[in-house]
This record gives sequence, structure tokens and C-alpha cells, in this order.
Amino acid sequence: MTFVITGATGSLGRLVVEALLDQNVPAGQIVAAGRDLAKIADLAERGVQVRAVDYSEPESLRQAFKGAGKVLLISGSEVGQRIEQHRNAINAAREAGVALIAYTSVANADNTGMQLAAEHQATEELLRASGVPFTLLRNSWYLENYTGQLTVHLQHGAVLGSAGEGKVSAATRADYAQAAAAVLLKDGQAGKVYELGGDQAFTLNDLAEEITAVTGQPVKYQDLPAEQYAKVLQDAGLPEAYAAILADSDLGIARGDLLVTGSDLSSLIGRPTTPLREAVRAAANSLPVR
Repeated sequence: MTFVITGATGSLGRLVVEALLDQNVPAGQIVAAGRDLAKIADLAERGVQVRAVDYSEPESLRQAFKGAGKVLLISGSEVGQRIEQHRNAINAAREAGVALIAYTSVANADNTGMQLAAEHQATEELLRASGVPFTLLRNSWYLENYTGQLTVHLQHGAVLGSAGEGKVSAATRADYAQAAAAVLLKDGQAGKVYELGGDQAFTLNDLAEEITAVTGQPVKYQDLPAEQYAKVLQDAGLPEAYAAILADSDLGIARGDLLVTGSDLSSLIGRPTTPLREAVRAAANSLPVR
């Protein structure tokens, strides 16, 4: 069985490759596919097959999926272009006769109103219409969305957002990656839908309190109107359209759109998910010593 991991040059995809290797999958049975092969040259040195792929180039997908048994389709990063890009990948997988596509969707895709979810919802419909066996990995937020901004939070003494008291079931990329690898290695996964999130949901006020507890520096959560938060993100360098989508996602958190109440993630990885405090502590420990 050959496993093709798309987006392997990104953080999540690389972690899935590593998780498969940790499960003793022979390196030669893993295909790491991505745009910039220089980023995964070390995987090639370890025996992993590496193939250039661009979701906007159907021929690259056909070449990458040749001989594939199962494909992990990690959602593309180009918001606004992903429906057509994912269509290209699904068509290539069908032509290759793959046994399964596992797709990284978004939590609660059936009923979320988040703008960011629209392309995931459309991709799920493409999969249903494709005739290719598929599994949906509906991921909630990454903890790294927050811990990756730790320096900014500490600098300003604040976590900014528009999530109110809404809870988010964020988990680490490593946890999601291990779950994806587990699904690829299991039999009988066609048609399954996994709602994936951390065991302990938290508010952004909880996040601020954890940062304070771990670092000893006071950090507060400041709730902003979505338009104002989008302007803050834009002023920080994000494109206007993407800043608006992120602010809208916080409104989704306020509604509970990224709250996962089940235990699919911990069940798949066979252990509790990484706690918020542990993730914050790891991020704090990686900061430069002053």
C-alpha cells in the first residue's frame, strides 16, 4: 500500500509523514507531495518518495497519484481558489483508482456558518459526487494559531479577538497529524466522518490566563467588535480579505462552530490530546532568552 500525503512541504503534512514513519510504515511506501521539494529533501534522503505537486496543475496531481493506494488531501492554503484546486485533486485520485481519500475539512462542517468553511463544505460535496471512497477529517482550530502569536501577546499584554465567551476545541498539529495517519492505516474507513478537536475546549480568556500562569507576565483577553479586530489584523500585515475571514471565524467561535464535544481525536491517537498549558509552555520555552 502506497500512501500519498499532499501538502507535505507544510507543517501538518510533514508531521503526517513523520507519524507514518513512526508507525513503521516503510519509507518507500510513502509519497510526500508538495510544491517546494527542497523543503522535504531530508525525507527523500530517508527513503520517502517525493513528488512535485501543485493543486492548480492537474498533470502534476496525476503524476503524484500514480500507484497510490490511499491519499491524504490536505486542504490548500490559497483561500478563494481551493474549490477548483481540490476538484483537480479529487479527479486525479479517481483517475488513479485510489482506495481512499482522507480530506482535512473543518469542524462541524454540516452546520457552521463561518466564511472559512464554505470551501470545505463545497469540497465535501465534490467528494460525495466523485464516487471515490473518502473519509472526512473535520479539524477544529490549531493550537499553534494561538501559541504562534505568543510573542505578540506578551508584547502587548493582551490576547485580541472577537470570540466573546465562546469555546474552541483547538488541538496541536501533531495531534491532528497522528489522527490522520491512524485513519490511513485503518481498514474500513470509507464513509466515516471524524469531528476532531482537543479534549478540553477553552475560551480566549482561558488562553490569556494560561499565558499569564506559564510566563508570569500578565496577559488579558480583550474582546473587540469583529470589524475592529479585522482592522487590527490588517494593520498587522494581513490582507484585508483574509483578516475579515479570521475575524468572522472568531464570531464562529462565539457561536460554538469550532466546539467539538466528542472524543474522536483522542480515540484515534490513543491518548489524551495535548493540553493547552503544555502547548503554551512549549511555545514559551522556545522563545529567545532575554
